[in-house]
Amino acid sequence: MQTATVYDRVRELIVSGVYLPGRPVTEQDLSERLEVSRTPVREALRRLESDGLVRGARRGVTVVELDRKALRDAYHVRASLEGLTAELAAVRQRAGELSPAALNRLVACADRADEASKAGDLTEGIRHNRAFHRAIALLAGNPLALDLLDRVWDQIIVSTRAVLTAPEGPGRVDGEHRALIAAITAGRPEAAAESARDHIAATARAVLGPNEGEAP
Repeated sequence: MQTATVYDRVRELIVSGVYLPGRPVTEQDLSERLEVSRTPVREALRRLESDGLVRGARRGVTVVELDRKALRDAYHVRASLEGLTAELAAVRQRAGELSPAALNRLVACADRADEASKAGDLTEGIRHNRAFHRAIALLAGNPLALDLLDRVWDQIIVSTRAVLTAPEGPGRVDGEHRALIAAITAGRPEAAAESARDHIAATARAVLGPNEGEAP
């Protein structure tokens, strides 16, 4: 197994909630679970520490849980990045660079996210919701923004999984997704950016409380 694959598998164990925030994770435990030597595990943990998902502890590392301010900061960053990727996607649509198939895939992602949320499936709801936003970032054609968003998403999911005991506002979320799709499809960059930022701000308020989604 290559080091990159070990990194991806350890990251997935953390993001999926197998290793919860505050829980220590040792190289020995991971090497036994993944059936690999400790060297690639050690390298994977170093990368995950730079990603902000784990921090060094007395024995191994501990999964990071963002405090309230750090989580608020993460949502602010996510809102800015998703505003940018939505804007860029709309610019590319206006320039005729996006195919109908690409836009149809975006609609399909929104459909699956809505279906999972209405069915009360938290795990699938989170997965498809993330796939929807990631699809927009892919349409933006900016790999750096996509990479940064992946890191922010990971930190938010790990830190909020315990409080999201039920799909949060499925009707509202789906409506905001559809508005975002409409703005991108119409090639309206400013409207797409505003829709994205408003959507993330509403999500932050649902998690952190009223007024918590506003930029500082």
